[in-house]
Amino acid sequence: MGHNKNFKIHSTSTNNGNFENPDSMNVDGLAIDEAGASSNLPNERTSADYYFDSYSHFGIHEEMLKDVVRTKTYQNVIYKNDFLIKDKVVLDVGAGTGILSLFCAKAGAKHVYAVECSDMADMAKEIVETNGYSNVITVLKGKIEEIELPVKVDIIVSEWMGYFLLYENMLNTVLYARDKWLVDNGIVFPDKASLYLTAIEDAEYKEDKIEFWNDVYGFDMSCIRKQAMLEPLVDTVDQNQIVTNSHLLKTMDISKMTPGDASFTAPFKLVAQRNDYIHALVAYFDVSFTRCHKLMGFSTGPRSRNTHWKQTVLYLEEKITICEGEFIVGSMSVSQNKKNPRDIDIMLEYSFNGKNCAVSKTQCYKMR
Repeated sequence: MGHNKNFKIHSTSTNNGNFENPDSMNVDGLAIDEAGASSNLPNERTSADYYFDSYSHFGIHEEMLKDVVRTKTYQNVIYKNDFLIKDKVVLDVGAGTGILSLFCAKAGAKHVYAVECSDMADMAKEIVETNGYSNVITVLKGKIEEIELPVKVDIIVSEWMGYFLLYENMLNTVLYARDKWLVDNGIVFPDKASLYLTAIEDAEYKEDKIEFWNDVYGFDMSCIRKQAMLEPLVDTVDQNQIVTNSHLLKTMDISKMTPGDASFTAPFKLVAQRNDYIHALVAYFDVSFTRCHKLMGFSTGPRSRNTHWKQTVLYLEEKITICEGEFIVGSMSVSQNKKNPRDIDIMLEYSFNGKNCAVSKTQCYKMR
């Protein structure tokens, strides 16, 4: 999940945290041909408008399949825990090309229902046939909320995560499927997701991306700066830019939570690990498959191997001059946009009182 938004690339990290590290991408010879034509849709359209149409394009699926951390983790989870899959009925929510369904079928699933709302469902059917799994995988084109299954399922597998974990709001679709189609004590893959916050020094890029609008060839275009500040950037952050600890904002248990739990307010405290400046806060997430024989999962953090989700950068209005041991305290509120529920509204309240400066602010952001 997750569309390409404007982003920069600082560096490539290799550590994948405490989770088992995926090997290089290998889908064991499955005949999946992903062309590379990405869509160029009008900027004025919101994610609610183009969401399903955009997932009809091959380029998005190519990017996700080539994300080795993402795809190899799912492959390892399914193949190394085939005792959970064998002879079970599986529901793949938002199946895309059907890669997760194919993994499950190869692991011995009794039957897999692959549900995909976009026109990629037509390609998924052909891919399933090409690879000889038509007797095991049924591809259903439509929304989870509208399709019917002949039976309840033992396992739900989905790659629903968006930028900032919650962008595009596919989580609610997974929860709907869980409540309607999953048997009691059934398994959801993945079943845990955690959102983290840290702070970075980023003077050079903030100057280039934000402050640029204050003086454009001698003209004041600061009205655009205000708009640029509202939009978080999807960005690959160099781990050397990190100034503070990471704070756990929210952990979601996908097997138990309700849709309303995806909107929340959480406090945070970020403690400086060195003397530096802070220009932005950075959010990232981890996902875990806790029902596996051995804990598996991956992180999208700056200290982990890069993924297509990158990180989400929220620039602060004013830089903070912070000394080692000093801290920023505040709270972050996250909610669906009322007009376009696939978009996210973020409100950040924070304060800092240090030796060299003091700041108290409320800033609002909108991911769209």
